[in-house]
Amino acid sequence: MNVITILQIILAVLVFIIFGLIATYFLIIYMNNKKQEEAEKEISMEKDDSLKDFNGMTRESIYKFMEFDEIKDNMIIRKNRTQYVMILQCSGVNYDLMSEEEKIAVEEGFVQFLNTLRFPIQLYIQTRSLNLRDIVDEYKAKVSEMAQDIEKINARIQTAKDTKNERLLEKLKFEKKRKERVLDYGMDIAEYVARMSLNKNVLQQRTYLILSYFASETGATQDTPAEEIDAMCFSELYTRAQTAIHSLQASEVSSKILNSEEIAELLYIAYNRDDSEILQFNKALDAQYDALYSTGKDVLEKRQQKLDEEIREKALELATDSIVKADKYKQIEDMKKEQKIKEKANELIDQYKEQMDEVTYKGAKQEVKKAKITESDKENQG
Repeated sequence: MNVITILQIILAVLVFIIFGLIATYFLIIYMNNKKQEEAEKEISMEKDDSLKDFNGMTRESIYKFMEFDEIKDNMIIRKNRTQYVMILQCSGVNYDLMSEEEKIAVEEGFVQFLNTLRFPIQLYIQTRSLNLRDIVDEYKAKVSEMAQDIEKINARIQTAKDTKNERLLEKLKFEKKRKERVLDYGMDIAEYVARMSLNKNVLQQRTYLILSYFASETGATQDTPAEEIDAMCFSELYTRAQTAIHSLQASEVSSKILNSEEIAELLYIAYNRDDSEILQFNKALDAQYDALYSTGKDVLEKRQQKLDEEIREKALELATDSIVKADKYKQIEDMKKEQKIKEKANELIDQYKEQMDEVTYKGAKQEVKKAKITESDKENQG
């Protein structure tokens, strides 16, 4: 094979490779154009759907009303990840109940807070109906626990009656009477709070401090990963939030950073003022409305709970039996102590036998034999 033939073969291979690269290039361009056309088609379909009429009114996507992209890492991300927001919830102070010196101190502390600010802030006040349902549920749960305790005491009282343990019976009756009074008071409180919950005019005002930070302030470029930008913005906002928290303490205003769930609740109430009390945010989370599927408790967890309840019941029975047996031991000790007291009394009578006549001596002996020793007498003798 001569050189010309070898060169022809190499040339043919190179031409084949060039055509293959050209075909691959056009195929990639075609696929990218196709993806772009599909994306534009989806956008146009969304626009068409948003412009469809519904009972004579223009229907638009709900996302157009949402002025944020997502809630992440205790921050609100807005404007296509260009603005980050962190929120502080501030507690109020009883300014009107303060003395003049305290008012001046609060005012000076707030002025100091304003003078130390080196970043922009916003104040947001949200008025919401006071949610008393959770408080009512909590009271009802405690009342139910108290009623169960009374039932357990009734069982212990019956045991004490069967064993004829008068001392334990008196203690249990006193404990039952005390718990019944607490139960009546708790039921009255639960009923009163339940009546208050029917009043929709019970309002609660909350004040929030809004801190903003823009991604452009981080000096990030277009090649910077989104996760890195999120981390830098969070670090800066957290530093500003801590600075604001410490500065507000000078005016006796305590504050905290809202977590992601609390931010979601704040926005939920802001967007649904009329329905926020009917469809409560925390109830929706507890019902797992935000999950693809709901799950029950694990079998092992259920078994562990049942085992704990059985252990608690057995422990209560053992404690009751132990108290009853211990009281029996106490009665035996009391009888021994009473016998020793009588023996000591007889010894004293015998010492003064020479100074008494026969009738007095025998009468004293008889009285010692019939005597009942009280607790105070035992303590004095002891």
